[in-house]
Amino acid sequence: MNLTDALRTHRLLAIVRGPDPAAALASVLTLADSGVALIEVSLTGADALGVVRRARAALGPEFALGAGTVLTAEDARAAAEAGAAFLVTPALAESLDEAPRLGLPVLAGALTPTEVVRARAAGAAAVKLFPASIGGPDYLGALRDPFPDTPLVPVGGVDADSARRYLDRGAIAVGVGSPLLGDAVRGGDPAALRERAAAFLAAVRP
Repeated sequence: MNLTDALRTHRLLAIVRGPDPAAALASVLTLADSGVALIEVSLTGADALGVVRRARAALGPEFALGAGTVLTAEDARAAAEAGAAFLVTPALAESLDEAPRLGLPVLAGALTPTEVVRARAAGAAAVKLFPASIGGPDYLGALRDPFPDTPLVPVGGVDADSARRYLDRGAIAVGVGSPLLGDAVRGGDPAALRERAAAFLAAVRP
């Protein structure tokens, strides 16, 4: 898949991480049914690879389903085997070197200008500005000046209100975890998750 184009098009990456694999899977499927077209399952969640595997079987081969918090080469290989179409890292990690061998694009975590340069040099399709809350939309906007062609995706502390501000300052998409998922990953109300999904989709709409 072309991850950069998908991020530019859909502008919202949902991040699913939770202690209950059944609830995490249900959350992925609810989000997809609600129109969220890019979903990451973090490997720090319970039985995350199983969630990816079952979600891939349910959603089909074309859905943009990825694995997050992919740190090692072993993590990358396991995620690819489970059916991940892209990888996400929280930092410059060993998985960046393994991804090209697997044919998978990477959204690579970085915070400083030096890390942004290194992420792109390592072949990252886009740069995950993490944790974005440290500098907020103004920091992302400042990074756009020296890196006007670098696709930036803020993650960490992004809510429905700040999502629009990040996009207005030059982000190509936003990554959202708990403000979107809420208690759904612990078995919470799926109707409430649908409402939050609708609110975020409205917030990122061009």
